[in-house]
Amino acid sequence: MSAVPPTAIRVGSDHGTEIALATPPGSLPRILRLGPVVAGLSAIDSLQAVGLDGTAPTVHHASGRSVPLLPEVSGAWLGQPGLRGHRASGRDWSTAFTVTDVTGFGFTGSDVTGTETRHTHDILHIEAEDLLRGLALSTEIEHVLGGAVRIRHRLVNRTPSPYFLEGLEVCAPVPDRVGELLDLTGRWGRERSPQRRPIADGVWLREGRSGKTGPESATLLSVGTAGFGFRCGEVWGVHLAWSGNSRHFVERLASGVTVLGAGELLLPGEVILAEGESYTTPWVYFTASADGLDGLAAQLHDHLRAGRPQAVRPVTCNVWEAVYFDHDLGRLRELADRAAEIGIERFVLDDGWFGGRRHDHAGLGDWSVSAEAWPDGLGPIVDHVRGLGLQFGLWFEPEMVNADSDLYRLHPEWVLGVQDRPLPEFRHQLVLDLGRPEVRDYLFDQVHSVLTAYDISYVKWDHNRALGDGASAYRDGAPGVHEQTLGFYELLDRLRAAHPGVQWESCGSGGGRIDLGVLERTERVWTSDMTDALSRQLIQRWTAQLVAPEYLGAHVSASPNHQTGRQLSLDFRASTAFFGDFGVEWDVTRATAAERARLAEWIALYKAHRQLLHTGRMVRVDTVDAARWIYGVHAHDRSEAIFAYAQLDEAVSDPEPFRVPGLDPNRHYRARQVAPEVPGGPPEREGDRWAGEGMILSGAALAMIGLPAPARWPLSSFLIHLTEA
Repeated sequence: MSAVPPTAIRVGSDHGTEIALATPPGSLPRILRLGPVVAGLSAIDSLQAVGLDGTAPTVHHASGRSVPLLPEVSGAWLGQPGLRGHRASGRDWSTAFTVTDVTGFGFTGSDVTGTETRHTHDILHIEAEDLLRGLALSTEIEHVLGGAVRIRHRLVNRTPSPYFLEGLEVCAPVPDRVGELLDLTGRWGRERSPQRRPIADGVWLREGRSGKTGPESATLLSVGTAGFGFRCGEVWGVHLAWSGNSRHFVERLASGVTVLGAGELLLPGEVILAEGESYTTPWVYFTASADGLDGLAAQLHDHLRAGRPQAVRPVTCNVWEAVYFDHDLGRLRELADRAAEIGIERFVLDDGWFGGRRHDHAGLGDWSVSAEAWPDGLGPIVDHVRGLGLQFGLWFEPEMVNADSDLYRLHPEWVLGVQDRPLPEFRHQLVLDLGRPEVRDYLFDQVHSVLTAYDISYVKWDHNRALGDGASAYRDGAPGVHEQTLGFYELLDRLRAAHPGVQWESCGSGGGRIDLGVLERTERVWTSDMTDALSRQLIQRWTAQLVAPEYLGAHVSASPNHQTGRQLSLDFRASTAFFGDFGVEWDVTRATAAERARLAEWIALYKAHRQLLHTGRMVRVDTVDAARWIYGVHAHDRSEAIFAYAQLDEAVSDPEPFRVPGLDPNRHYRARQVAPEVPGGPPEREGDRWAGEGMILSGAALAMIGLPAPARWPLSSFLIHLTEA
């Protein structure tokens, strides 16, 4: 009897990324293609191209380049299995799921040859089971607004015997022609540094084990055709929307089949499913583009912006680097006065306002206003700031506790760590076990009380240490990182519901917790504790591969900088912050009158352009000289743009043209210099020709030839605004 040909299914719309699947009878669906939307390319085309005929794959007949929705050993898959787990004595470690139902908008369930179903902004549900192993698998595939595709699995144990889950991950195939991979790494103060290498046989695996996303996280793992860049090449990316331990990987089999995947990293014994219990993976986001890394970023940025109100981003003053733990009311009032004078719109009081928190050795966990630092409560500073017309924000670090705190003395059992040995402190901190309901209730009551007592519209939520071994006494010593992450989400969701007028910033010892899981719950991230503008150029450039620029807290700091001691011009510091969520991390009471006036000009310029900056499409130009970066934003209707030409170091060649891609090649644009630097630049000031009325060029000329190159000193930046002429 001949095999029944599989059905073809396509999930996607008319732009962004699409995924094509086939549903052979008697086995899990196979992914035929993950790639950018191509006009005229159908799921049936993909089905015919891979030669999938409905026969069961074997080691010597692997069904072309298709990949099972969940790779299984029983399906002759020789790479990493998508599900790893077992029952007692190693039983039921190998599964063989069969599909029981496929539902979704417009899907008929037909297995007629050549059937193709399109899905747009809807979720395709695939149900499967392995009756002999007592397991059920559900998969959701969704094409989200913005163009990305996201997938997640749910595993259910249907028998009385516990199932010990070791890993459940999502993967999808990429074409053989991908030749290079790029992911991100880092440390405190150097988050999201790119690293690039050829793809070879085997697995390139990036694991995050800090209990949060971490500065060392892969963030977004991308693969592409050789030499891909910001604006060129075919590129695919994968991101795990999860704020705990993680795995991102690319695997090339000896057959040439290459898969891209991600999932939560589960610690031993962390997830044990009793009968009827289930585990759901985080969403795994896939993006594909024929337009380089900028094409991937645009899909993720548009997804972040979709479905949530795009309120104006206030200019923020955070007082941490201005006062640190020295909370003097008179000094803070003066700082607020100067901030208001230069156009700042939000004033954030950072660490040091609560409990015994006069330094970083004590007080965490005691979230009541310090009578020593604030004998009259926070009312005097909140009222003063609000009286100036500014919003007021406050810093919290709810997940941490100091051993020198009333909370720890009362509840030492509330912390994570193996209880029969000394608990390691990091930054003088221990971690509260948010897997305990009573801990979440305590923290909710503490934070809720402060937010209710004062007119607070903004919270900076910090997380300053790795979780370490993460053992939970509440779970009899089993690892608690998974439950910790879910507890954090539950606590933040509960506080957001109770205080809908508050905006939330995610901070993780700088940029140590940045992912789409936390960004579903926050309006801003603190990109890095590194505020040096030169360092920030790289950090912001690569964090924006995942996160839309308006979410990236970017502050003008002091010179010399507090982290590096480097002295940088105010214009360079401000132009670097200009392309993020602009703010100030500097004691402006100690700035000169001229510096405050200049900073006020930058703030006014930012306000004039922030609608474009925070809604447009980000563009990063591939330059020949690594010392020069060209980047900017253009409106989606391509009516205007604003771009920077940043000279980061001494040039190794003559200045290259200031190219501005992305605009309409058939329209003409006027390019005018904005925010000129103070006198003292190179003698050949090529930028002078853009003063006044500026220059007019076509969009084609701007992209292919470029504007005349501006001669710049190292550590300077030149900005132009382009409007349709």
